[in-house]
Amino acid sequence: MDLSSINPILLLASIMAASTPILLAAIGELIVERSGVLNLGVEGMMITGAICGFAIAVGTGSPAIGFIGGAVGGALLSLLFALLTQVALANHVASGLALTLFGLGLSSLLGQGYVGVKPPPTPKLDIPVLGDIPLLGPILFSHDLMVYVALALVAGVWAMLKYSRAGLILRAVGENHDAAHALGYKVVRVRIAAIAFGGACAGLGGAYLSLVRVPQWTEGMTAGIGWIALALVVFASWKAGRVLLGAWLFGGVSVLQLNLQAAGVAIPVEYLSMSPYVITILVLVIMSADKSRAPASLGRIFHASQ
Repeated sequence: MDLSSINPILLLASIMAASTPILLAAIGELIVERSGVLNLGVEGMMITGAICGFAIAVGTGSPAIGFIGGAVGGALLSLLFALLTQVALANHVASGLALTLFGLGLSSLLGQGYVGVKPPPTPKLDIPVLGDIPLLGPILFSHDLMVYVALALVAGVWAMLKYSRAGLILRAVGENHDAAHALGYKVVRVRIAAIAFGGACAGLGGAYLSLVRVPQWTEGMTAGIGWIALALVVFASWKAGRVLLGAWLFGGVSVLQLNLQAAGVAIPVEYLSMSPYVITILVLVIMSADKSRAPASLGRIFHASQ
């Protein structure tokens, strides 16, 4: 065992990158649930975004177009969920589970011709001056654009929910959709927009997995990250800042267990592999000890004639 081989600067930089897929998926699901919709199809949207982004990036030679394709793929799949729950008034839980199963099967079908294919590399940003700062430069300013897009989304979602009229409407719909409808707000439209945003974020997170984190296409490569994103939203009490902390925690434990394996720590690999999920859930349970209340209309079916 040689722990001196673990570079703390590279470790911290890796944590920011490793947390990006789950952060993107979780911040999108946060918006969905604050609108009163429970979408359990995050895993299916992520894996669909992963294959769509990968296939488009390989076909065009542009990672940027691939990321856009991943977001569009996730959003399109989420609109199927919106059709089921907001138009056909189907059960949210059953529809979300079906969406995950459908996404896993669809991605497996679409990805058959891409196994073993390498995507075009995603360049890292070269930020002058800032990147040369000792310690902080390599940790904070040596990443690709999508890492900063994820952080910007967290800041934007926090500000929108706290200060904007759109955030007020979204929260009103999530708390009491009947009262929001009585005030003249278009509940179904607000929820469909929130669902599409959540799907785009999940697809973007999946595309980041297949284009940057791995980078390759592997069937089932999300490996439960979508479910962890769902757990993050709940245990973070539907707050954007806590979602960020939870994503960093998951990314940190994931990267650390890989480094410990490489250093030859005498712990069975299976225990190290399961540790990110166990530790993340335990810590987030502690973080949610303030018993913050979920949106009152979460998971409830809305009908305008009620």
